[in-house]
Amino acid sequence: MFLAQQAAGFEDLRFSVTGADNGLEQDLQRASLLRTAHDEGLSDPFEVFTIARAEYGQLIGLFYEAGYYAPVISIRINGREAADISPLNPPENIGVIDVQLAAGPPFVFGRAQIGPLAPDTELPDAFAAGQSARSTVIRNTAGAAIDRWRDLGHAKAEPVRQQITARHAAQELDVDIDVDAGPRFTFGQLRPSGQDRTRPNRIVKIAGLPTGEVFSPDDVQRAAERLRRTGTFASVALREAEDGNSDGSLDINAAVVEAPLRRIGASIELDTESGAKLTGFWLHRNLLGGAERLRIEAMIGGLAARRGGRDYHFALEFSRPATFTPDTTLNLGLLVENEREDDFRARRARLDAGLSHRFSDQLTLGAGLGVLVEQARFGPTLAIRRDYRLLLAPLTVEWDRRNDERAPTSGTYLQADLTPFFGIGTADSGARATVDARAYFGFGEDDRFVLAARGQLGAVVGAGIDNTPRDFLFYSGGGGSVRGQPFRSLGVSPGGVRSGGRGFAALSLEGRMRATETIGLTAFADAGYVSEGAFSGPSGWHAGAGLGLRYETPVGPLRLDVGMPVRGTTGRGPQLYLGIGQAF
Repeated sequence: MFLAQQAAGFEDLRFSVTGADNGLEQDLQRASLLRTAHDEGLSDPFEVFTIARAEYGQLIGLFYEAGYYAPVISIRINGREAADISPLNPPENIGVIDVQLAAGPPFVFGRAQIGPLAPDTELPDAFAAGQSARSTVIRNTAGAAIDRWRDLGHAKAEPVRQQITARHAAQELDVDIDVDAGPRFTFGQLRPSGQDRTRPNRIVKIAGLPTGEVFSPDDVQRAAERLRRTGTFASVALREAEDGNSDGSLDINAAVVEAPLRRIGASIELDTESGAKLTGFWLHRNLLGGAERLRIEAMIGGLAARRGGRDYHFALEFSRPATFTPDTTLNLGLLVENEREDDFRARRARLDAGLSHRFSDQLTLGAGLGVLVEQARFGPTLAIRRDYRLLLAPLTVEWDRRNDERAPTSGTYLQADLTPFFGIGTADSGARATVDARAYFGFGEDDRFVLAARGQLGAVVGAGIDNTPRDFLFYSGGGGSVRGQPFRSLGVSPGGVRSGGRGFAALSLEGRMRATETIGLTAFADAGYVSEGAFSGPSGWHAGAGLGLRYETPVGPLRLDVGMPVRGTTGRGPQLYLGIGQAF
């Protein structure tokens, strides 16, 4: 029996490449198992010897991908070729490993054939005589041919013969691939497995697989995404059955692993003016066995605040996926809160019921009905009292084309809300509308730099300021609008009574830079505008700018921003903001 002995070991690695361009040479060095072992300080001779023997296969694959089919690979350990050293008698000490690579001549395609092809199959342009014979092109070509057959319902399409011949004298590669499309299938039944608490019929309903329709990989992917979006399952895998049914249908097996039933979380946000905000929540992912979610949240804000008072908030949210259609979710909500600000005190309760429908991966629309009851006091001495009782009909649209929800580097995002409200008793009727638009542009290696922009608009029409619930009016200042300006510091003063306005606009610009894998730096500038009417009447605006630090964590970047006022009369010196996630 051979026992590996620890030695001073892996002293030096010499790596040379001839006949390859800089890009291929860098790829070879990055992919080298020996270079990784050397950089990590691996010294055990037997482990290094094993890695050296695996290096041949590791590197030859990269040559094939670049179109080189006659490379010379030499890996010498202490002067001996690693492939010639018996595994039964490995070296006891390793001083120098010399890796010498010669790319040889590049090959082009001689004959490039694949078939039969489905109608409208689009093959890579690079799969043609005279083009560089990269192995990746062959794989992509076979994949495109099979994918097109599958798009047309031939779920079992596969390459049945591949004849690849390298003609070294001509430096050409002949490729001939035969494809078997197989029968055309319709969708059979979805057959769940692995669930413990979730009812199988609800899994089938949520997935929404179109039983009886022609098989489509896109429909399978959408069914899997619907199940994942519920949050009930830690993993979802949909696979086609090995064999079709006698009626020409093909069953789909859904293997799921359920996530833990409950989740508890807490967060803290810090703002120089409005103080600290503590939030905690309790989440149940599968309340009734049908992937229903119940979230209970409580918040206390205004701790150690310079202005205003303490705020309290309690919210209950219930959602049921696959209500009426697989892409329609039923949402129920209850909100009870107490809000204390410099210019008003408000207690309110709100009850909502609505439906949201996901039309695509980017577009979601929602509609519902609600009831709002609010009691507010405002004015210089809080002597003015208003009781609001409103029926609400909220509508919302969300268009999300960001590449990443937590830390986007490209794409756009748009959310628009319209809430008509109908007064009961003496309360006014009207409507409140908001728009939140964002855009992201990344550049540099791996999008190291990102420019981000956000624009916000809001308006209340049909109701006077005194007869509009305080929560419907607009202020500017703070982390959600203008950093560097105190929270809700900009409003209006109709009749000498400070209040939120009925018109609002804000613009934010950020430059983000990833300094290391975990550290990011940000520079930002924000501006906000509030008007007494819906963009009419007395108005004001202010601005702020500053710098920020981001520290990447598993739940998103930890955000620290310091802003200063640069425009307006509401500034009170530096403002500090601490939270989880990007500012927008």
